[in-house]
Amino acid sequence: MEASVDREAERASVLDAARRARAASMVLRQLTRNDKDAALQAIADALIAGIPRIVQANAADVERATESGTAAGLIDRLTLTPERITAIADALRQVAGLPDPVGEVVRGYTLPNGLQVRQVRVPLGVVGMIYEARPNVTVDAAGLCLKSGNAALLRGSSSAYASNAALTDVMRAALVGVGLPADAIVLVPGQSHASVADLMTARGLVDVLIPRGGEGLIRNVVDNSTVPVIETGVGNCHVYVDQHADIDKAVRIVVNSKAQRVSVCNAAETLLVHAQVAEAFLPAALQALHDAGVTIHGDARIEAYARRAGIRFAPVTDADWAAEYYSLDLAAGIVDGIDDALAHIRRWSSGHTEAIVTDSQAAAQRFIAGVDSAAVMVNASTRFTDGGEFGFGAEIGISTQKLHARGPMGLPELTTTTYVVVGDGHVRT
Repeated sequence: MEASVDREAERASVLDAARRARAASMVLRQLTRNDKDAALQAIADALIAGIPRIVQANAADVERATESGTAAGLIDRLTLTPERITAIADALRQVAGLPDPVGEVVRGYTLPNGLQVRQVRVPLGVVGMIYEARPNVTVDAAGLCLKSGNAALLRGSSSAYASNAALTDVMRAALVGVGLPADAIVLVPGQSHASVADLMTARGLVDVLIPRGGEGLIRNVVDNSTVPVIETGVGNCHVYVDQHADIDKAVRIVVNSKAQRVSVCNAAETLLVHAQVAEAFLPAALQALHDAGVTIHGDARIEAYARRAGIRFAPVTDADWAAEYYSLDLAAGIVDGIDDALAHIRRWSSGHTEAIVTDSQAAAQRFIAGVDSAAVMVNASTRFTDGGEFGFGAEIGISTQKLHARGPMGLPELTTTTYVVVGDGHVRT
């Protein structure tokens, strides 16, 4: 009986948080750009001032994660340093400097009967975020939601609870300081899986859910939510080195795509090499990857080059082709042409980012047309698929679905539209 009462109380607290966020969203949708930008600047200032408190809270989360044997890549995602907090604050200032999407006229025209029709961007309302151990998402999501006139209802993982709570407290206090409702940013109470289910079924209180994390988390939200979901995808990203590739460029791009930061969704997980460039490219590329600490999971044709170079190697499996490693591991294979590369990508890609390295415009255009992913890079690292790198200031996620939003999601993707029709006594006959 007591467990049942506790469960009811937990659900009630989640729904109360959603109601408070919804009330705040009614205020936010009426704010001017100056109001929102001032609030973002105040939050950025507060984060800098709150660095000691935030770092202390984060250290407790990191210690617990380390003691529980969490993988190094995931601990890297969890960790907040003064430098990272400063970068997060700087991203908020960039968001403040971006155009306000609310009120933008998507299209407008006058009908033959004189009615004026405008399709105008408006906030979504309450945006729910369910995400894993990345406390930077707490600030990125809150900032983008605020700029686009939405309330942010945040449910991070229990492993980052202390960090998220400290960040949220700092941001809410800053909102109050500029005369805005604290409930524009709400951390969902509770750390149990049941509270996630409560958020996923708060239809009518939450307008959209955006999951960010591993495949299991995303699939759970997509399959079980009654609230509309914008699906973000795991990052099984590919780099294809074409027969017309510049070798030096290709080596730099492959190493950067894989090894620059392994704990992110835009890191490359698979390398495909055209057979005609393998002899010129692979010795240098495999050595550079080895020097960066990467283990190659290769097919039989790659193995000969790996054994010759004496580098870390394991035979590739279907699990490797499908993997988002979050580690210094890379699946690799040799293909006989661009069609084989495209067929491989179509089978194994998660639809996030694919890259081609080539000096052939024809090959580049064929690759662009042949892949079906949210982003395609030509002679550039997969690591550029990022809201900040795209000039969005930050991102709320990278959508791999095809409805409403696709790719890095910035401010416009956090709006919907309303049709405003202006007449002069018009009646329909």
